[in-house]
Amino acid sequence: MQGLCTGVVILLTTGGKSSHLLVFSEDLFFIYLLPPIIFNAGFQVKKKQFFRNFMTIVLFGAVGTLISTGVISIGAMHFFKKMNIGSLDIGDYLAIGAIFSATDSVCTLQVLNQDETPLLYSLVFGEGVVNDATSVVLFNAIQSFDLSHINSSVAMQFFGNFLNLFISSTILGVLSGLLSAYIIKKLYFGRRSTDREVALMILMAYLSYMLAELFYLSAILTVFFCGIVMSHYTWHNVTESSRVTTKHAFATLSFVSEIFIFLYVGMDALDIEKWKLVSHSPGTSAGVSAILLGLVMVGRAAFVFSLSFLSNLTKNSSCEKIDIKQQVTIWWAGLMRGAVSMALAYNQFTNSGYTQLRGSAIMITSTITVVLFSTVVFGLMTKPIVRILLPSPNHTSSSEPSSPKSLIVPLLNGQDLEDNKGSYDVSYPTSLRMLLSTPSLTVHHYWRDFDDAFMRPVFGGRGFVPFIPGSPTEGSLLQ
Repeated sequence: MQGLCTGVVILLTTGGKSSHLLVFSEDLFFIYLLPPIIFNAGFQVKKKQFFRNFMTIVLFGAVGTLISTGVISIGAMHFFKKMNIGSLDIGDYLAIGAIFSATDSVCTLQVLNQDETPLLYSLVFGEGVVNDATSVVLFNAIQSFDLSHINSSVAMQFFGNFLNLFISSTILGVLSGLLSAYIIKKLYFGRRSTDREVALMILMAYLSYMLAELFYLSAILTVFFCGIVMSHYTWHNVTESSRVTTKHAFATLSFVSEIFIFLYVGMDALDIEKWKLVSHSPGTSAGVSAILLGLVMVGRAAFVFSLSFLSNLTKNSSCEKIDIKQQVTIWWAGLMRGAVSMALAYNQFTNSGYTQLRGSAIMITSTITVVLFSTVVFGLMTKPIVRILLPSPNHTSSSEPSSPKSLIVPLLNGQDLEDNKGSYDVSYPTSLRMLLSTPSLTVHHYWRDFDDAFMRPVFGGRGFVPFIPGSPTEGSLLQ
């Protein structure tokens, strides 16, 4: 947010004159700026909370995005046809729904604290990652499909393509993370060299992103799950100095990318050329922006409260259910729109960042207005709202250390369960009915057995890494 304001100030001090380099480029955003942020989020995420709420996250991120896209598209079609803003076809209205359904994961990282509100952070940020991927997939599908003849077969094909992209992107990210772990553990590339180990981890992470782009998959999902797998396996296979270096290197790259994104958006916001085409009808442009903000709020409310109700039906424990105050917080925290929306809007309504069409210019300036307003107003109000609605959270501290901030982190189970394993018995469901009633506990149990028996001996990880000069042994890690 500081970068965004700085960018606006720079444009004001230069009289609104900007060069071609200051025109927002979706290629620069998606290829260079977004990967470090999403990868570091997966690398640092509290995996216990994330996977415990994985089904709710996917429900919000995938199904919720579809609902929000439908609400915004229908609302835009209803209102904009009466406002004479230019010729927009059905593809443009569907694209508008996908553009303004993309939440801003970067802002979520700034306004929510993973340690203070772990449940909300895992839900809002996890949903944001899946949401961004879903929005991009929807947007690309809208551009590639013949929308003049929509029928049931086209809808089924669309759904099949989306499911295939989601699963394929996740698998590619997991395989890339496992490959990096296997290379460092078995092939000894760069062994005992901090520079080479860190470089290999960075290059493998970026390779996963570029492979996803090459195969037309969701690179956001791919690099996110690559970060999760690398923090669980690869990070434990390198020397202690490499662990410290990678933790700070990834965090620094992520922070710099966040600042540059906001700076980039702020500098582009007051590019005078974009506003000249709408200068004769400022009321229309302001009306479009207000309608889009209202549709964003309605579209998000349409799925947050309804899907939270469905999610609560599957939870037996009251502490696992999402209460109304948390639902309002989730709704509000996801209202911010950012660079993903801008990148998609430029892709749809401009040619290399420029347009001479009035309707397209109105959509670009309205997107900038929505991004600025939601980031500044909604962003600044999120923390106060969290403090008002959740004044004394019971989850201010988590038993699970934030990976890889601790040297001993299991993938799906908290440290308390790992360290006290065997000190008390936990009953695990044995029947299908019990599995459906407590799926999280059951999946965690079987995954831990599979991970200890097969995955860690092959790919390394905590407790399965041989002694390396310069790196602490497993015994010293547990002291």
